[in-house]
Amino acid sequence: MSEEKQELVDLTIEEGTYKTLLTEKFKMKKKYEPKNTDHVYSIIPGTVLKFFVKEGDTVKAGSPLLILEAMKMENIIKMPFDGKIRKILVSEGVRIAKDTLMVELDK
Repeated sequence: MSEEKQELVDLTIEEGTYKTLLTEKFKMKKKYEPKNTDHVYSIIPGTVLKFFVKEGDTVKAGSPLLILEAMKMENIIKMPFDGKIRKILVSEGVRIAKDTLMVELDK
């Protein structure tokens, strides 16, 4: 067995800081990056059935943008805030994967 030098790292939990070792799996884990709030992503894989908007439309918060069918259920994707449709990146009838960028928005 080869001995690898393991380095202790600080882990802060509420009121205390502790020394710990990190596993290789944890070290290789993809870092969290918040998604762009001006983008609408698919939260599940499915088929885009219908768009209610087109590029350039001004839309109010809560208005429907599109219908995404998944597992025989129709999911209405709504506008998260008042804004304008900058770009539509998917077409009706197309199957998309989870986390696919569907619509770009402007505030």
